[in-house]
Amino acid sequence: MALVQSDEKFDQYKQSLTQHQLSAAELSRIETDITTFWLQRQIPIRSLELANQKDPLIRAMAIEPQLDGYLHLQNRIRHLQWLAEQDWWQVIESERLIRPGESNPIIPDVVRRLWLLGDASSAATGSNELNLPIVDALKRFQLRHGLKADAIIGPETLKWLNVPPEQRASILAKNFIQRAEFMAQRDDRFLVINIPAFEMELFDHGELELASRVIVGKPYRPTPILSSSISNVVINPSWRVPKKIMYNDLLPQVRKDGNYISQRNFDVFDRNNNLVMRTAEQWSDLAKGPFPFRFVQRPGTNNTLGRYKFYFPNDFSVYLHDTSDPKLFQRSNRALSSGCIRIENVQGLANWMAANLVKDKQTWVDRHADRKRTQWFALKSSLNVHLVYWTAWIDGSNQAQYRDDIYQLQEGS
Repeated sequence: MALVQSDEKFDQYKQSLTQHQLSAAELSRIETDITTFWLQRQIPIRSLELANQKDPLIRAMAIEPQLDGYLHLQNRIRHLQWLAEQDWWQVIESERLIRPGESNPIIPDVVRRLWLLGDASSAATGSNELNLPIVDALKRFQLRHGLKADAIIGPETLKWLNVPPEQRASILAKNFIQRAEFMAQRDDRFLVINIPAFEMELFDHGELELASRVIVGKPYRPTPILSSSISNVVINPSWRVPKKIMYNDLLPQVRKDGNYISQRNFDVFDRNNNLVMRTAEQWSDLAKGPFPFRFVQRPGTNNTLGRYKFYFPNDFSVYLHDTSDPKLFQRSNRALSSGCIRIENVQGLANWMAANLVKDKQTWVDRHADRKRTQWFALKSSLNVHLVYWTAWIDGSNQAQYRDDIYQLQEGS
């Protein structure tokens, strides 16, 4: 709580409780404030069975949330706070990349840092070589931080190795509470996309039904944080190109080569919605000046939206969709789109929708035979979707996961 709360109240309480020299009135106030902290966030607490305990110190110390992983979070934070009290976190620097098999004088410092953070089994190394045991430890560390697990010591790996323990503890605590508060207020069935993690999860009655890697918006075209509900699914969608994307991305290509329009299966319409036909040379010339037209990409195998589009109302013109470039999902940093979310396991989500929410299942099957025909499908009930922003969490293996604050939205991360 002291790490999460913006004022100093809980930090003062922490110091007072360790001294065990508080009056009953002071302990009662602490007990009330701890209880209020959790209940304001709609997170149930475990202290009810101690309500009849006469000792207010025991009652205050026993108040904790009913959250999976909370004990592991506490242990991790205690460890990080202990590390913060030591004088061990000097900056590790290197002017060049260090690859597996190479030697460098910073290797012993890197190994010790990996051991302190739990990624290496030993702090000892007999040489300056980046050998196999260190490679394995580095890969574990890189995976926990959303980096490419190549065991190359470069700027991003060093950046995360140098994050001070007190900052790690703060990031982990704040994001854990944010996620717990979010999950405590959810319906039985919902879809959540964690933007910095580049991950999507589908929950149904508390069970994880589906997970997938995703691509989100670039830092200068960020995916918004919002909640809405998916009301329609489109097979073989056409793509109405937003003006910003048309001016920033498409028109520069057309200026270079007017054939870009026909090669990418775009139709061009004027302000009266009339189809406009021009030669490649004419399109190239027109793209150099004012451009009073709009682009619509026809459905097909090279359509930017791919096979499926999942529509939900919002003020940002973003939605979930397939992609025509699946190799991008192999990248560790997947902030690559213009704001919409591209789903790797889009077929899995579409199949789940068809089985659980699509009304006309026969038409759904029939429309898959024709890749060039667009079909909208209404759902029996909407599916709530939440675009969230968590840069740290405790995973299913009780490991602390951290991710870059790609949009610079979290203070101190």
